[in-house]
Amino acid sequence: MVKGYEFAKDRYVTFTPEELKALEEKSTQQIEIAEFVPSEKIDPVYFDKPYYLGPEKGADRAYRLLAEAMRRSGRTALARYAARGKQYLVQIRPLPEGGLVMQTLLYADEVRPFSEVEFEKGDVKDQELALAQQIIDQISTDEFKPEKFEDDVRKRIEAQIQRKVEGQEIQIEPEKPQTQIIDLMEALKASLAAKGLAPQKAPEAEEERKPAKRAPRQERSSKSKASK
Repeated sequence: MVKGYEFAKDRYVTFTPEELKALEEKSTQQIEIAEFVPSEKIDPVYFDKPYYLGPEKGADRAYRLLAEAMRRSGRTALARYAARGKQYLVQIRPLPEGGLVMQTLLYADEVRPFSEVEFEKGDVKDQELALAQQIIDQISTDEFKPEKFEDDVRKRIEAQIQRKVEGQEIQIEPEKPQTQIIDLMEALKASLAAKGLAPQKAPEAEEERKPAKRAPRQERSSKSKASK
């Protein structure tokens, strides 16, 4: 079997399995640390897959030392790791419980630059901003608890599989038409309503709705001009 690589339109170079094998990175099962960087400097957009790391036999002390040193410094390690014929860029970071995790990272040319995303820049309206901040405040938490979230699609699939196992028919519900909300304010209000909340009036908006105060009424003089 021969594999080809298109280097120009309709133009290919071919490689034999032996040639491809020679190009593969030799797996060493070793992690080569290149540098240490502040944890917050690695954008999560580069994150790929996480793997827990454990020490080899007799390396427990060095393992604990590295984890604690990175935790105190606030830095994580950037390293290279070769496996399955590939070379991976990885991040080694400490866990709160004392261990280490290896996060494989995407290379720069594997991440689409945000400059390719088109969007219209402009100002944000105060009323919309107040409503958006209200949503954030009312449904904010101080910790991420992954156990609070479940895969609803997987649960539905598992329930239907069980129905099939029991010899029942799969229930197919008609698809409900979805209303597309274009207006941003309506979208924010709908988001609040979905949480059983009601939008609160911003102080600025309340002032605008108050009726203007009337000027005091001036009484006309009842005195008539004196007759000659």
